Amino acid sequence: MPSVDSLSPPLTSPDLRWSGLTHPGKVRPNNEDAFLALSFNAAEVRFLGKVGSDSLGESDFVFAVSDGMGGAKSGEFASRIAVDKITKLLPRSFRQRAQGRPPDFQDVLPELFTSIHRDLTELAGSYAECAGMGATLTLAWFAPGWLYFAHIGDSRLYYLPAGAPLRQLSKDDSQVGWLRRNGKLSEREARTHPRKNVLNKALGAGHQFVEPQIGAVSCQPGDRFLLVTDGITDGLWDHHLEELLRNPDTIITPAQQLINEALERSGRDNATAVVVEMMS
Repeated sequence: MPSVDSLSPPLTSPDLRWSGLTHPGKVRPNNEDAFLALSFNAAEVRFLGKVGSDSLGESDFVFAVSDGMGGAKSGEFASRIAVDKITKLLPRSFRQRAQGRPPDFQDVLPELFTSIHRDLTELAGSYAECAGMGATLTLAWFAPGWLYFAHIGDSRLYYLPAGAPLRQLSKDDSQVGWLRRNGKLSEREARTHPRKNVLNKALGAGHQFVEPQIGAVSCQPGDRFLLVTDGITDGLWDHHLEELLRNPDTIITPAQQLINEALERSGRDNATAVVVEMMS
């Protein structure tokens, strides 16, 4: 069941400001990461740029990051399939809300992830070069007053409330992630564990079932949200992430700043960051 942090969303709909960026890192020749930035209403889906701001009054917004595995095109395939499914499923929820019914995110988001999983599995079974192909996917759907999210894998969604500490909303789908959540490993021990990248869940990748984490939090002006792949968290500790989100650079975008800092401290993996800020 989804975790809902507040039953009283704000009365006004704050604007959104976002930035997103992906980088292959300093070691790998190709980039298997991908990120998505879309807005949609009952009539259309619009692709967004890497940097922008807009109002939640007429459209909902979706941001996502994906880390591909098992083939050089995995991240590209995952993002392409995700876009196709989003354009079919999410506008339906917008129409329902316009008719006075709340968004059925508890049904739509699992359906979305199941559809992507099925398509990746079919590709892997149809083409030798796609054998074993899979992907993580962390998705944030912004509607007036709310963030709905869905997640599978070890990409992450962080939440920095106005005036409160940074929280990781997503749960890493790995044994190491479980050990850390249950206090059996420190952040330092988890980062250096030899099995930290072994996933229990992913889209495709030979997994039979898809059980994404689904949740929701209410949004307030000043809240910030961060979606990242593991190339960012390989280089940056949680306290680094919070510091960078609270004190953004005045010249480059928050996403660029996170990429730069992660590359400086590590750079061993593809790195992707999307930062979304709720404006008053």
